[in-house]
Amino acid sequence: MLSTHHQVFIEVAREKSFSKASQTLFISQPAISKHVKYLEEYYRTRLFERKGIQISLTDAGSFLLKRLLQVANIQADTEFEMAAFSDKHQAKGLLKLGASTTVALYILPKVLSAFQQEYPQVEINLLNRNAEIVLAALLNQEINLGIIEGRGKLTNVVYHPFINDQVIAVCGRKSGLSKTRHYPLKEVLRMPVALRERGSGTLEALKDALQKHKTGIDELQIKARLGGTEALKNFLIESGCIGFLPKRSVFKELKQGDLTEISFEGLHIERSFYFIQRKGETSELNKKLIRYARSIYNQ
Repeated sequence: MLSTHHQVFIEVAREKSFSKASQTLFISQPAISKHVKYLEEYYRTRLFERKGIQISLTDAGSFLLKRLLQVANIQADTEFEMAAFSDKHQAKGLLKLGASTTVALYILPKVLSAFQQEYPQVEINLLNRNAEIVLAALLNQEINLGIIEGRGKLTNVVYHPFINDQVIAVCGRKSGLSKTRHYPLKEVLRMPVALRERGSGTLEALKDALQKHKTGIDELQIKARLGGTEALKNFLIESGCIGFLPKRSVFKELKQGDLTEISFEGLHIERSFYFIQRKGETSELNKKLIRYARSIYNQ
């Protein structure tokens, strides 16, 4: 079990502030300082560098934080597994999950709803950001499990295949472009285009598909960049631009006629989603969610 001293240290390190840790933990700031001072005396080394009101971890502090977070994960996993032996409905745990927009909005709700019925005492914290931010959150130990588009080359991250997804070109019914459903690929260079923000997995999938045809994203007539699938979708409904969105995200709008799917000869955009974990770290809770998600989508 982590001591109170260690729990306080973790919070101060996360917040990079004694006062913010005090507010988060509902402990007075002098008490926070005493806990940290105790650890520094116990380990006979400074854990924080103090420059006025700003603090940063020393090398020893960074090492301690890394080890304590590993211990915290083991402790939480042990408590979950022990409780599950007697009654999985009473098994408690914290699932710190991060997912890119498409997954969070259109794939995970079914999974998390069913999972929480099976494990009602498990608390789920979901970070919904683009793939780049989710990966950074995993590396910063803000989350323990992520789901993003594409398989990267980082050696300190383990990728587990999950599900495939198709990205399609769409435009609003108000757009004159909707009158024709099929275009030669070169026509995309003449059309007004709205795209997702940089760091988006959808944008990366489009870049990869265009590169196969020796076309760069900067050759497009980009009129707008919007953060998030919903923002881009609503913009396309009202504008004359075309955009590229996951097919799962526009199913309702295509059915209702608010958006029209158009195709470009030879352009096929498919991407794969992966569960990501830090190398050397796993938990039974994470494993159960991965198995649950794959079973729901028959993967």
